[in-house]
Amino acid sequence: MKQRCYYPGSASFKNYGARGVTVCAQWESFERFLKDMGERPAGTTLERIRNEEGYHKDNCRWATKREQDFNKRNTVVFEGKTVAQWAAELGATESAIRQRIRAYGRVHLLNTN
Repeated sequence: MKQRCYYPGSASFKNYGARGVTVCAQWESFERFLKDMGERPAGTTLERIRNEEGYHKDNCRWATKREQDFNKRNTVVFEGKTVAQWAAELGATESAIRQRIRAYGRVHLLNTN
């Protein structure tokens, strides 16, 4: 989290610190971070809920990779669902869902038999 936000040498800096994403002053203390967030549950990493905001107690949660895949800046939402959610619901690939949206202007259900 801190490297992404404060160290230009970090591979992720361009997507975080260079965009103005910061860490709240309280979280400069690991003890305070731990008090606010608790121990990391297995299989999760820290996620910002609202990508336009920085890291602070009200904007962070522990999330799985799958949950984080639904919450990216480039996530496409169509009729209230992300492409990934449509794909999971319909048993299709995300690529197929994007193609259907481009071709039909909607999530067109194709007979796959």
